[in-house]
Amino acid sequence: MTLDPKTLALEIAAAYSERREMPAPSSSDAAFDLDTAYAVEGELVRMRRAAGRRTVGYKVGFANKAVWRALKLETLVWARMYDDTARLADGGPAELSRAAMFSPKIEPEIVLKLKQPLAPGANDAAAVLGAVEWIALGFEVIDCVFPDWKFQPVDFVAAFGLHAALIVGEPLWLDPSMLPAIADALPRFTVRLMRNGDVVEEGSGKNALRSPALCLGELAAAIARRPGAEALDAGDLISSGTLTTSRLIAAGEQWSAGVEGLDVAPLTVNVVA
Repeated sequence: MTLDPKTLALEIAAAYSERREMPAPSSSDAAFDLDTAYAVEGELVRMRRAAGRRTVGYKVGFANKAVWRALKLETLVWARMYDDTARLADGGPAELSRAAMFSPKIEPEIVLKLKQPLAPGANDAAAVLGAVEWIALGFEVIDCVFPDWKFQPVDFVAAFGLHAALIVGEPLWLDPSMLPAIADALPRFTVRLMRNGDVVEEGSGKNALRSPALCLGELAAAIARRPGAEALDAGDLISSGTLTTSRLIAAGEQWSAGVEGLDVAPLTVNVVA
C-alpha cells in the first residue's frame, strides 16, 4: 500500500485538531519514506497557508549524528513553523496553554533568526553566524498523536515535525565583532532545565549537532539537497534542536531554563489548562 500525501496530511491534521491517537504512517506502510514524508509536510504547509497562516521558519529533529546510521538517516530532518505557533516571550514568565494539545513535551533550544539567506555549504560556525541577526534561548513544545510516543523520522516529518509551539526568550543581537566568541561558546555552554524550581536535567550546546550554529549550517545543506524545498531566507526562525531530553508537561507547572557560558537571557513558562 502506498500512502497518498494529501490524504495523509488531512488525517494527521484531523488527529491533532481532535486530540486523538492515530497509527504512525510507518507502521501502516513499510515503504513510507522521506520523500513521501516531505510531500506530506508540504501538503500541511499548503493547507495552513490556504487557511491564512504564514510560515516563519524551521524546526529540526534528530540533530544527533550518533543515531543517524541506526535510523538510516543521512542528515537531520525538519518541518516548518507558523505565525500562530512561534512567538517571542513578552518579558517575565510566558504563558502556555496546553488545551489544544494531546501529549505535549517541552525542550530547551537555541533559536536563531536569519538576517539574510544562508547559502548551503557553510560548515564554519562563525561563517554561519554571519547570516544570523540574533540568538535566544527558547522552549519548543512538541506534541505526538502516535501511540506511546513511538515514531520513526519519516513519521516525525509528516506530523508537523511534532511542532506545537515555540516560545522565544529575549534575543541576543549579534554584531561581527561578537561572532568568534559566540561561535566558540555555542558548543560549550550548559543549560539547566527546571520544573517548579527544581533542576530536572542539564544539557549542553554540543547536543545540537555539536553546536547550534553547525546545526543551522547542516540544515541549509540538507534543504538544498531536497528537490522543491524552500531555502532558508531572511527573517526565518530556526529552532536548532533540543539541548536535553524532552519532558512531558502538565497544567499548573512552571518550567524554566537558564544558561551558563553564553550570554542569553533565561526563560520561564507557566503551563495552563
